[in-house]
Amino acid sequence: MGVDLSAIVTPTPRSLGDFSGKVLAIDAFNTLYQFLAIIRQPDGTPLMDRRGRVTSHLSGLIYRLANFVADGIRPVFVFDGEPPRLKARTIEGRAEVKRRAEEEWKEAVEIGDFARARTKAMQTARLSEEMIDQAKRLLDLLGLPWIQAPGEGEAQASAMARDGVAHAAASQDYDSLLFGSPRLVKNLAVTGRRKLPRKDVYVDVQPEEIELEATLATLALTRKQLVEVGLLVGTDFNEGVKGIGPKKAVALIQKHGSLDAALARLGVEIEAKEEVLRIFLEPRVVHGVELEFRDPDPEGVRAMLCDEHDFSRDRIDVALAKFVDARATQKQKSLDRWFA
Repeated sequence: MGVDLSAIVTPTPRSLGDFSGKVLAIDAFNTLYQFLAIIRQPDGTPLMDRRGRVTSHLSGLIYRLANFVADGIRPVFVFDGEPPRLKARTIEGRAEVKRRAEEEWKEAVEIGDFARARTKAMQTARLSEEMIDQAKRLLDLLGLPWIQAPGEGEAQASAMARDGVAHAAASQDYDSLLFGSPRLVKNLAVTGRRKLPRKDVYVDVQPEEIELEATLATLALTRKQLVEVGLLVGTDFNEGVKGIGPKKAVALIQKHGSLDAALARLGVEIEAKEEVLRIFLEPRVVHGVELEFRDPDPEGVRAMLCDEHDFSRDRIDVALAKFVDARATQKQKSLDRWFA
């Protein structure tokens, strides 16, 4: 889930068209989990092909990316590498949550409570190595670049944004701000009309953009101090201080100036504090990334999605037309600049 900074940031509403012509470095794992959680049958069962293989992630990729490129967005997916050792506790905790949710999902299906079943099913999403390989293969066929991060995908996406390779990092988590991305774009994967969990209420979800410098100026904090706020609240790498939310954490850092002084005042300590700080301030990333956007391979996409995984050929053709048209538009713009 990452660090929760929702109470202290002010997002700016955006449309997909606002990112036309811009490269967005997308947190691949975060986005694929969103597809696996949301794209399901009414009883919570994920989409599957005739052989029982889950295809929700592939459905999300082809149709969402088709909308992205139709609006001129240039997406690049960034995949997680080896997680820091301090993330082990979080990973184990997530696995236990999924296990319990799976039991409750089955119970809800048995009694016909499909609303509850779908809610619980969304918490059971698992991203396998096979799904990751399938996602990379589909991106290759679509002519879209992807990056294998040495460590955290959000750290790599943020480094690309800092280096000017991308306009922003895109994720549902706020960690990108702690990793130093100048901009964070949220809600790309979930844009549209969505049902609120456990409520018969639908809302229109739109992309949001959060600027790091504006956030720091509003809070009167440095980036390091914002990271220290994150440690007080709790991250994927530490549990935080009990009873301290984002607003209290900001007030503590503003008043005492540093995490060490705030902890001394509270009379508590954070385990492996320096190591967690280094994860955010000195992450393992690759610089000098070069991106190549290529022509899509329509026949390859059809062979993978329609022949192997039973997707509708008509629907895939509609999506592919958007990729082909977008690529042609990019080439024309490049020619126009060359001869201008």
